[in-house]
Amino acid sequence: MSQETLLVVGGAGYIGSHCTTLLLEHGYNALVLDDLSTGHREAVPEEASLIIGDLGDAALLNNIFERHDISAVFHFAALAIVSESPRQPLTYYENNVAKTAVLLQAMASHEVPCFIFSSTAAVYGEPSADVLTEDHPTSPVNPYGRSKLMVEAMLSDAAEALALRYASLRYFNAAGTDPSGRWGEDHRPETHLIPRILLGTLAHQGVAIHPAADVPPWIEVYGTDYDTPDGTCVRDFIHVTDLAEAHLLALRHLRQEGESLVCNLGSETGFSVRQVIEAAARVTGTSLPVQEKPRRPNEPSRLVASAAFSRRLLGWNPRFSDLETIIQTSWEWHKAHPRGYAQS
Repeated sequence: MSQETLLVVGGAGYIGSHCTTLLLEHGYNALVLDDLSTGHREAVPEEASLIIGDLGDAALLNNIFERHDISAVFHFAALAIVSESPRQPLTYYENNVAKTAVLLQAMASHEVPCFIFSSTAAVYGEPSADVLTEDHPTSPVNPYGRSKLMVEAMLSDAAEALALRYASLRYFNAAGTDPSGRWGEDHRPETHLIPRILLGTLAHQGVAIHPAADVPPWIEVYGTDYDTPDGTCVRDFIHVTDLAEAHLLALRHLRQEGESLVCNLGSETGFSVRQVIEAAARVTGTSLPVQEKPRRPNEPSRLVASAAFSRRLLGWNPRFSDLETIIQTSWEWHKAHPRGYAQS
């Protein structure tokens, strides 16, 4: 068991909290930096140390690196509402790009050698293939995706110039919750499809959900005229616990002097919005009313990963990412926490 100290930036968020827990379980010391603007203090495991602060605060970062012998940084702190990013592009570039540059500069000053970055399938834009490999052209269609691709470019340049190795992990659709029920998904507003369906189901059943989740007791389907079998978008859903496992494997790869890498994290299976709605109805026993609405701008019709590279290089083997397991774990957490972390 290692006693390395790891900095988890954004560790009070959805994916960050799951990753922090896994790191602790494998014997690492975890130091969480989060401003709690979208994360939750309750999502940080008691065994981790929480520092409340801003990713872009250079003085704070330098103080952290001076006081702690940190061997690697995990970076989850990003604004990530795709539909919001065209309305607030400068905010997205400031938070996701400029502040990451501050973090990388602080790491370089203190010779921290390893960086694991939370990237996204949004870097690909509108795909030209049914299944996306890492060499597919990158042409993001919104500021969120462009901000992540900019960070990938910064990492590549920094690795050329500095003693830095990195893993850029391109998530497809993170979903599900910790199977033990400790941690969940609590966004305000909630924009992800599966928790919107499940919270809407609870609201339909008369359960009080957190008002800031902004979820009605029905399902809104944006676009029914896509070039897909049932006309709705197709997405690749990957369980958050499997994502966390990939981060641990990426850390081990880098700590063993492995080369920097960019890889997809997905289940390699696509499900349409209608298929997800049907699966959720089977899990919950409730079929919600559906409201069909026009497409949202810049939404690719299909995003499905090839994860062959991450499986081969990292030995990654997702265990929880069949659709009904994803929905079942999420349903159990939302039933127990209909108001999210506001309800213990």
